[in-house]
Amino acid sequence: MRRTVLFISDGTAITAETFGHSLLTQFKGTEFRQVRLPFVDTREKAEDAVQLINRASEVDGRRALVFNTIVDSDVSEVLGTSDGHVFDLFGTFLPPLEEILGQSRSDSVGEAHGIRDSQGYEDRMEATNYALTHDDGISKRLDEADVVLVGVSRSGKTPTCLYMALHFGIKAANYPLTEEDLEKPRLPDFLRKHRRKLFGLTIDAGRLSEIRQVRRPDSRYASLKQCRYEVDAAEALLRAEGVPMLSSTSASVEELGSRILLELGLQRDLF
Repeated sequence: MRRTVLFISDGTAITAETFGHSLLTQFKGTEFRQVRLPFVDTREKAEDAVQLINRASEVDGRRALVFNTIVDSDVSEVLGTSDGHVFDLFGTFLPPLEEILGQSRSDSVGEAHGIRDSQGYEDRMEATNYALTHDDGISKRLDEADVVLVGVSRSGKTPTCLYMALHFGIKAANYPLTEEDLEKPRLPDFLRKHRRKLFGLTIDAGRLSEIRQVRRPDSRYASLKQCRYEVDAAEALLRAEGVPMLSSTSASVEELGSRILLELGLQRDLF
């Protein structure tokens, strides 16, 4: 079964897409063709969106699903004339919130993903730069780090660091365990100095081999035997040092980042 889903907003449409995608992941039996329509901020643009919704519904033979976070009620009402099933997220939640809070909404576009807190935004940009300059053990000066991810090469350290930096303003460094490190009974001294900040990432050896094959096909580095050795040795070393670990085998960077922050007691605002 195939169905078109449209995420429509007068802003970036990130909120509509995130919320809608979270709901759709609960339904495994349908193939969803996803379309994002940002900056639909006039009646004319909404009318163009209606035509797209109607065409998709006709082609699929099923009414399209529409997740809408348009602030302007006049523009939003235009989508209601389409042949799709329209889920007006703001229209659903804002009226009861107005009543509970005893105040009217502002009808400001782009508030969720704009720069409302300039200092918070600067902190996230600084943290992102920090992650880039402290990637793969480039710098061993870790005094400013909030967290240091440790694991074998290609276990997901870099994307997880960048996610935590960009979304939470966490200064995250990472260090790849080399064969030389794995042959020693303990972690390098510069890491042990920051034991409270350390967090390990591990991965299934078969999955690691697949990832490395893309980087260096048919190499010793990508061989299943080498991957098994490195993963087993890294896990043993991290356990001996008392470093908490998570597997990145089937976890997203969002899940890894959130779990790491929880485990280390690092509380940061997403917005």
